[in-house]
Amino acid sequence: MTETRKRIWGWYFFDWASQPYSTILLTFVFSPYFAEVARAHYAGQGLPQGEAAAQAQALWGYGQSLTGLVIALLSPVLGAIADGAGRRMPWIWAFSLAYVIGAWGLWWLTPEAPALVMALAFFGFGLIAMEFATNFTNALMPGLAPEEELGKVSGSGFAFGYLGGLVSLALMLLFFVESGATGRTLIGLPPAFGLDPTLREGTRAAGPFTAIWYAVFMVPFFLWVREAPVRGPKLNISRSLAKLGGLLASLPQRQSLFAYLGSAMFYRDALNALYGFGGVYAVGVLGWSVTQIGIFGIIGAVAAALATWIGGKLDALRGPKPVIVLSCWVLIIVCTVLVGMSREQIFGFALPEGSALPDMVMYACGILIGAAGGTVQAASRTLMAFHTTPERAAEAFGLFALSGKATSFVAPFTIAIASDLSGSQRIGVSPLIGLFLVGLILLIWVKPNGEKQAP
Repeated sequence: MTETRKRIWGWYFFDWASQPYSTILLTFVFSPYFAEVARAHYAGQGLPQGEAAAQAQALWGYGQSLTGLVIALLSPVLGAIADGAGRRMPWIWAFSLAYVIGAWGLWWLTPEAPALVMALAFFGFGLIAMEFATNFTNALMPGLAPEEELGKVSGSGFAFGYLGGLVSLALMLLFFVESGATGRTLIGLPPAFGLDPTLREGTRAAGPFTAIWYAVFMVPFFLWVREAPVRGPKLNISRSLAKLGGLLASLPQRQSLFAYLGSAMFYRDALNALYGFGGVYAVGVLGWSVTQIGIFGIIGAVAAALATWIGGKLDALRGPKPVIVLSCWVLIIVCTVLVGMSREQIFGFALPEGSALPDMVMYACGILIGAAGGTVQAASRTLMAFHTTPERAAEAFGLFALSGKATSFVAPFTIAIASDLSGSQRIGVSPLIGLFLVGLILLIWVKPNGEKQAP
């Protein structure tokens, strides 16, 4: 393997190593477990089941709002400082350590007398670390391959990451996550290593498992990925921040970049909220178990890996913008279905008691969320690379993170408010449709090849 290919594969391994935080913790195992524990806690305080589920979703939403606000405020600043120093790897090391600490701390969310706020704090700490590490890793992408190959590199990286998420989720379901009814895993075994199913230790192991997975599979990244030697003046924080200020001030004159950051701010926020609330929705609206949600996750991860790989080729052939547009429309359809569906009816059409149709529809939504969500993220990374240079990439991807997080407290917050006011999880999902639509409208002013295309 040539040094260039080894460097690219090392870069891919970050996606493989970090994906379980999104797959296992944010979406398919920990978030529904949190919802289950929080719902039982509020029901134990006398709330009806529906209101208890809505309150659990609201608490999760407020926690995600605060996390998103921290990421939004700090991402561009840290990126500017890293660019000023000419170094990204030390930041990746530091945030990798924080990732492991945050993930491991989720073990302490027990079913009885749950420390809900502490769990949200650990989860947010790890999620912030993952986002920041991702920013600095993405900043390495423009120097990995020629411009015409970046779409394939980005798509293949995401596909490899989703494959890692799929493998890690399958291992969790087969050997750790216990059914609340039987205390057995998906294949009928007790949780591995003698974990106690009555204390939900198999499910709680999702946190330590994710931490260990990351620590092991980041080894190829740190062995194979090297930055170019630093030349020029040493770090000057005030100068770095001044450059960031200049970039922000220039945005109104850079129409394509300005519109793209605004568009990404809305559609990526909606997508992240869809990931973060999908499992919570399935628990509260359809009454799914964590195991069912895990199967849902496997289906979605398979779809994501395949679609993202294909999307990377389409990105290289047609450019990232058409991929983003198509993916957003698919996700709008999914959100509309989620708002219109419950266990008893679909868009007002009553269903027979015990009908499996809502489950089948939800599994289909999982396929579409995985496929469209993966492709839109990979194509978004490519389009951002078209709007920057290798020298300013960390700053640019920090700004990109800001665009993805500047309103990230808005989507969970509006979901939390809608859930609180309506007492309905279905209605709580409806703000996402508007966010996707706003993102599509702003894409009209984005050049297909970014600022590398002549006006």
